[in-house]
Amino acid sequence: MTGHFHLYQLISRNKLKSAIFIIALSVLLGLAGYTLGYLLNWGIEAYILMGIFIIFYNLLLYYTSDKLALAVNRARPASADEYYELHNVVEEVALAAGIPKPRVYVVDDEAPNAFATGRNPENASVAVTTGLLQLMNREELQGVIAHEVAHIRNYDILLMTIVAIMGGLLILFRDIIFRWGVFAGTGRRRDDSRRSSGQLGLILLLVGVVLALISPILIALLRAAVSREREYLADATGAYIVRNPYGLANALRKIGGWTGRLKIASDATAHMFTANPFGKDRNAKNNLFATHPPLEERISRLEQLTF
Repeated sequence: MTGHFHLYQLISRNKLKSAIFIIALSVLLGLAGYTLGYLLNWGIEAYILMGIFIIFYNLLLYYTSDKLALAVNRARPASADEYYELHNVVEEVALAAGIPKPRVYVVDDEAPNAFATGRNPENASVAVTTGLLQLMNREELQGVIAHEVAHIRNYDILLMTIVAIMGGLLILFRDIIFRWGVFAGTGRRRDDSRRSSGQLGLILLLVGVVLALISPILIALLRAAVSREREYLADATGAYIVRNPYGLANALRKIGGWTGRLKIASDATAHMFTANPFGKDRNAKNNLFATHPPLEERISRLEQLTF
């Protein structure tokens, strides 16, 4: 990438791309739901029940996803006395961003990294590893915290939760179609009704097989694409909040130079962190399934950013 570009150009471009990805996933989910209803000859009652289930499912994840993320990543509350500088940085960045101060957590791990969680700015948390605190100076720590606060202000955690919910529902529809197809297709055919049921089962089985093959791939691609775009956006927004793109750029260099990996890292939460906890974003180029853009590309964009 050559030349300087304005913050608002990056924000507009990334928001447009994220919207396109969400629309594409919504269309795919809608087609799967319609196919399931059509093949199973659902009435309006079944659609109402499915709608109630979806609402309940969404609310459950909406209110518990932050607690689950903190628990899975073994984050513990950061004492204000022991981690005074961290609290001070989080408070000043939140003030600059115009949001309430998030709750502050630490993760006992020597790998430098951080993540944010929470359904909205009023119910948000920021967690950093002890390795990050040891490796970064104040300016670099401020850049990392600004990146995470940007995720909170941009509602990225909520967005990725929605993507995960939609992907999970698509997998659920696939499994229902597949299991119903097997059940309907293995019965004994004593009459025309049985033969009709067997034909329906065969159709459902074929649809289930197709969905089984393409759903995980499409979901992984869309989820990774949304995650990468929001990482770029959080970099730019965080730099704007503190009016300094170099703190985060230098922090990413240090993170990229770390040779280890986060011990508590998992594929389920990898997209949440400032940098890929497995170190996969240290390559000059990344594949379509990567949740983070290459660190070199992020650093380059930050250093060419103008306000």
